[in-house]
Amino acid sequence: MPNSSYADAAAFRAAAAQGQVGIEPDAAQAVLAKIRTGKDAVAALLDNTGFLAVSPKLGANPVGEAIATKFADRAAGMGDSYAQALRNLYTQYDQAEHAILTAMSRYEDFDASSAESFTGQL
Repeated sequence: MPNSSYADAAAFRAAAAQGQVGIEPDAAQAVLAKIRTGKDAVAALLDNTGFLAVSPKLGANPVGEAIATKFADRAAGMGDSYAQALRNLYTQYDQAEHAILTAMSRYEDFDASSAESFTGQL
């Protein structure tokens, strides 16, 4: 289930794609670098979530086996699992990265249109 920050990242990306946001490219480089660092860290964690699906040894009885299966599903499965939370975070980083890149490309359009409004006015 997407949360508020997930929706915010998607809204920012949509606003950038529609030309509603422009960011000066030099000023955005530090933010873009931090986003990419976070995205890479989450990707590394996602690469290592496979071990979470291993059921812990809780005994050879029906209750122990049921709890072990539930634990493994909650750790690496869908829904509220750790792996799904990482996938959601990765998507947020990805949306923010694309939004910043798009907004950076829109900056020149904003700058040119703003300059046109002052042409011939002194």
